[in-house]
This record gives sequence, C-alpha cells and structure tokens, in this order.
Amino acid sequence: MADFPLLKNYIDESLVAQLAERIATVHPQFARTDFIAAASSELPNLELKARFDWVADQLRACLPADYPTALNILIRVLEDEASRFALLDKAEYRLMPIPTFVYRHGLEHPDASLAAMPIITRHATCEGAVRPFIRRYPTATLARLRQWTRHNNEHVRRLVSEGTRPRLPWWPPLREFIADPAHVLALLEDLKDDPSLYVRRSVANNLNDISKDHPQLVVERMTAWSEGASKERGWLINHALRTLVKRGDKSALALLGYAPAEIELSDLQLSPAVLHFGQELAFSFTLRNCGGKTQKLMVDFVMRFVKANGSTAPKVFKLKKLRLPAGEQARINKKIAIRPISTRRYYAGRQRLEIQVNGVCLGGADFELVMD
Repeated sequence: MADFPLLKNYIDESLVAQLAERIATVHPQFARTDFIAAASSELPNLELKARFDWVADQLRACLPADYPTALNILIRVLEDEASRFALLDKAEYRLMPIPTFVYRHGLEHPDASLAAMPIITRHATCEGAVRPFIRRYPTATLARLRQWTRHNNEHVRRLVSEGTRPRLPWWPPLREFIADPAHVLALLEDLKDDPSLYVRRSVANNLNDISKDHPQLVVERMTAWSEGASKERGWLINHALRTLVKRGDKSALALLGYAPAEIELSDLQLSPAVLHFGQELAFSFTLRNCGGKTQKLMVDFVMRFVKANGSTAPKVFKLKKLRLPAGEQARINKKIAIRPISTRRYYAGRQRLEIQVNGVCLGGADFELVMD
C-alpha cells in the first residue's frame, strides 16, 4: 500500500482522542486513557497503512476480549447519532482503522465480520478488508457478495466490484481471480447497469484489471454487453477497455469503432530538443486522411522514457479523439511537463516521443533530457 505523507497525518493523536471519546459514549467501560496513551505512542514513527494497523491493534487490546462484542461496539460508534464521524474531514481515511480491525482481528469470525461490512463500508471502505475473507472462505464470502449486488446502498454495491478487483491498488492481488475471473464476472454482470456512476466506474476498473490477463475474454464480454447498451453502459465499456486500447488491441479498438486508419503523419515538431528537468516539452504534428471516407481516430502519444538500466519503457497518454473527413488534415498541439512525480523516476539521456493513431505508431522524434 502506498504511503502518502499528507494522508498519514489524518491518523494522528487528535483522531485517537476523538475515537476514544466516541467509543466511551457507547461503551463507558472502555479503557480510554490506556488506549490514547498506547495508540498515540508510535504514530509519529509510522506511515499510512502502519498507522491503520497500529490503531486497530490498540483497539483490539482495549476493547472486550470477545471479538463480536468488540465489533458491535465499533459499529455502534459508527451508527450512533451522538457519536457519528460523518462530518470528520477525510473521514474515509480517518476511519480506516475500523475495517482494518475487522480483517486483522476478525478472520476467525467470518459470520460476524462479513455481517458488519455493509455497515462499516458506508463510512470507510471495506474493499481491502473483504479480501482475506475471499481467500479464506471463498464460498461463504462470494455468497455474501452476490447478496450485496442488490443492496440499496451504493457503497455496499461498490464493495462488491472494488473488493473483488484482481489487482486492487494498495492491496495484495487476488491470484485466484487473476487465474480465473469467472466468479468476478458473474458479480459484475449484476452491476453493469447500476444506477450509480460510482459503482459503474468501479465495475469498469475491475474489468480493466481482468483485461491485463484475459484480454480476449474481456473483449468478448464487452461485445456482448454492447448489444442494446445504454449511454451509461457504453461509457462503462469504453472505460473498461482503456488499457487494451492503449496497447493497440485491434479487437478492443474495433469494438469501439476505431478501424485501421489510412492516415499520414507529417511535420512532427518537438521543442526544446534539449529539455532540462522541470521544463515543459511542446510538440505538434499534422495528420492527413489519405482514405476515401471520414475516419474515426483515437490519437495518443507514447513517451519512451529511459530506465535506470538504459533501456526505454513506453507510457501511453491519451491525446485526442476526432473524425477527420477524406482528404482533410488536422494540426494537433500539446505540452507535457517533465517534473517530479511520485509514480515515476526520470533518468537523463535520449528519450523518444511517438504518435499513435488507432493503436498504431505512425512515427516519432527524440529529445535529450538533462537532469540538472
């Protein structure tokens, strides 16, 4: 799980004190002073996920030894009007020690833990907490997930689509679903026309995960879903296929209406030719329709950044969608900042920018990156 310095600071001594106060309102016997002292002692030394774990472990130490009783106290804290956290800034992060409590200390109590998740996830997502239960109790957990696809709360329905993602960010992969996503696809089938965009986006992200290991399976399923698709389902299909589209998968592109293009690339210009780290790279180029009819185009650019070992790795960026009439041309301009980001490390040397249309590279140009 990635650590974000600003987010980790929401799990602080102030939160511990608030949590202790609100637990005491529903459970007066709570060892409030002991909990505050223990939970606060290590927080400055811990990163985000470790803070979730530490606070959850101190809750386990200070709440009643009987797990279902302790869990019920935490649920009452979430649900009780006098002690609700709904107005806390960044509540979805600050309350994460509670779902963490469930998966760290409730795995031996699947019935109680799974029954609590629809309540907890409305306040702090249980998308990670449900995953150990999927691995340990696949039959029972899948049965619960099927029930939750019909829940009246969008957070609970999203728990189904997000919690079963084979490659959910921040959490270990579900290798059983990477190998065979049949159970996941059956759940997503029930959610493909969910009224909530929040849920449909999660369904699309799950399908995008699956497409990385089973591209043809996802294209076939999206082809079936495209029959009589509403505008909302059409958006979901587009979003689900985004990785395959970036890879230039011909079946995915054809499903979305992007045929092999008769297009000519010319006058690709990059500026500056020698780029100092922190500057913007500006580029422009012309596309001309060489065919005899209007063509639907998906235009991307590919940055081939130098890696530590001197090789290059491609990163595809979306640029423009357009319809270009026969014989006409379009001039396209773009700037990209080459600046520090948390997800990529840059290395000096010759980099390459390429123009990709409907999944096919039409040409490129090099530039030199100087790390000042």
